[in-house]
Amino acid sequence: MTAAPPAASRIAVVTGASSGIGAATARRLAAAGYRVVLTARRKDRIEALAEELTAAGHSATAYPLDVTDRAAVDEFATAFRTLAVLVNNAGGALGADPVATGDPEDWRLMYETNVIGTLNVTQALLPALTASGDGTIVVVSSTAGHATYEGGAGYVAAKHGEHVLAETLRLEIVGTPVRVIEIAPGMVRTDEFALTRFGGDAEKAAKVYEGVAEPLTADDVADTITWTVTRPSHVNVDLLVLRPRAQASNTKVHREP
Repeated sequence: MTAAPPAASRIAVVTGASSGIGAATARRLAAAGYRVVLTARRKDRIEALAEELTAAGHSATAYPLDVTDRAAVDEFATAFRTLAVLVNNAGGALGADPVATGDPEDWRLMYETNVIGTLNVTQALLPALTASGDGTIVVVSSTAGHATYEGGAGYVAAKHGEHVLAETLRLEIVGTPVRVIEIAPGMVRTDEFALTRFGGDAEKAAKVYEGVAEPLTADDVADTITWTVTRPSHVNVDLLVLRPRAQASNTKVHREP
């Protein structure tokens, strides 16, 4: 069971909240008693989710935001004097080409979204998280941030960068009232991740999960994030790797015939 936040006024910001893990995390945190602020580029998606949560009796606000736009992020941050939770979820993968033929533009976009986006939001909101006296930063990375695999170098490089960002930040702010948690999911089946990676090719996206009985769901990851956030304040879950039972590593997956 998760514990309710100490006060009803505690706010949680979730980036990339328009779908998948971000949307599921917003639902879970709202149910745990947080006032959730939903950010993403797709205004219609986050507004619909905010309406859904409000109708269910929760407190939710939508704020359209591109995490790679530093000026926009800084403007967003002015709304908060204190902040309880930041979930850095915005990111994603583009392409699955080998290093020899990978598109440098895809690499750049992945680095900017996964690493620079996380940096932008974390820097902008760190003062409010510290001012709360009990802040938590969650970085949603990936098992790609901890091991390589063929065809994934651009995404792997970006997620390694995001992992190092979280690990270094934890060292640098130790002694302050802010926890840094990294959640590294393995194979998660969502509506958009693989489809986006393969440029909308539904057949290629489906093959990622082919024969895997039960990949993780977005809600599995959201449940894990909420569990770490709602531990007692002195408990920091530095790194939590989660995979479906059928996945032993990035390259070892049991597939049913």
